Amino acid sequence: MPRRYDPERRRRIIDAAIRVVGRDGIAGLSHRTVAAEADVPLGSTTYHFATLEELLVAALRQANEGFGRVLAEWLPRDGGDDLAAQLAGALGEWLGGERTGVELECELYLAALRRPALRPVAAEWTGQAAALLARHTDPVTARALLALMDGICLQVLLTGGSYDEEGARTALARLIP
Repeated sequence: MPRRYDPERRRRIIDAAIRVVGRDGIAGLSHRTVAAEADVPLGSTTYHFATLEELLVAALRQANEGFGRVLAEWLPRDGGDDLAAQLAGALGEWLGGERTGVELECELYLAALRRPALRPVAAEWTGQAAALLARHTDPVTARALLALMDGICLQVLLTGGSYDEEGARTALARLIP
């Protein structure tokens, strides 16, 4: 029987991995659970991703695209009047979205603490986000803003509290020269 051409299979496997981690956490991720979720043969997952680390790297890279898009949409290229308000709005949109997706991205991002293979992807995302912010301020302030935004996200997620956009705007404004 000839092999069926399936150019989207790799992407479906990554999407399935993201759903599995979102539902069961990283501990629930296996080639078998992802294959079942993606409705593909087990061999397809191991063909595209020899190790679970490779699959986690791909999942983190894809998950990072979400907040990156939100941030890019909120930050106009020509600057803007109130950078703190734009960043607080971006956080509000991100945290106001589907909570599972936000938690998943944070879980994958923090997994880099224990999984060295994920560190370059986390560093890549941090560098890209800092470069985006540096178009509106200096590089040191951009990194500080990013760190504060990460902290705000983690606090909201870990405490189960609601996001205070005005409080975030005030805190972010204190870092902007």
